[in-house]
Amino acid sequence: MKVLTGIISSLTLLSLNVVGLSQVQAQTQEGFSFQNVPVTFAGSGCPEGKIQGVLNGDTLSITFSEFEAKAPRSRVVSASCNLRIGLNVPSGFNVQPINVKYLGFADVPTRGSADLNVQILFQGQIVPTTDDPNLRLAAGFSDVWSKDVGVVLNPINACSRPVSSVFGINSTLTARGTNIPRNQETQIRIDTIDTTIGPVLFQVKFEFNPC
Repeated sequence: MKVLTGIISSLTLLSLNVVGLSQVQAQTQEGFSFQNVPVTFAGSGCPEGKIQGVLNGDTLSITFSEFEAKAPRSRVVSASCNLRIGLNVPSGFNVQPINVKYLGFADVPTRGSADLNVQILFQGQIVPTTDDPNLRLAAGFSDVWSKDVGVVLNPINACSRPVSSVFGINSTLTARGTNIPRNQETQIRIDTIDTTIGPVLFQVKFEFNPC
C-alpha cells in the first residue's frame, strides 16, 4: 500500500502546462465545445497508461481503464488514485463545479468489509460537499452502488481576465478479507459510467455563467 497524500506539491500543480479551457472559445452559457483537458495522476490503483479528461458542454468526463481493490482471506488491500485536472477559464465567465458523479460494485463476504474514501479538492484544499462522498459497506453487501455528490464551491471568477486553477479528486478503495471464509474474496470497484468517449469513471458537472 502506498500513501499518496502530498505527492504533488502546490508549486507543481500551479506550474502545470495546462492547455484545457484556455484553448477553446466559449460557445454558450451551457458550457464549452468538446475539448481534451490535462489530467495528472498518481497512486497504486491508477492504471498504467493515460488518464484523460474530456470536457463537452457542462460536463468533464475522466476516463481510465479500471480502479478496484480485491482482498482474499487474511488480507487487507487498498488502492488509491489521485487526480489533478488543470482548468484555465477564459475571460468573460464565472464557472462553478456543482457535482461529482461516480458508481461501482462491491461484493463483501461474511466477516468482510469494504470502504471508498473520496476527497474533492480545489487549489489543493478540500472542498465541502452536500452529500457524503464516502462509502462504508458491511458484510453481506453484494450489489451496485452510486454517488452523485454536490460540491460547495464559490464560482471561479474570470470576468475580467483568464483564471488558472486545479481541480482534484483523491480516491481510495479498501477491501478487507481478514476473517472471511476460505476461497472467497472481498472486492470493491469504481465502474464505467459512460462508454461514449471511453471508460468514464468520474464525471464533474459545471455551471457556466457569462459575466
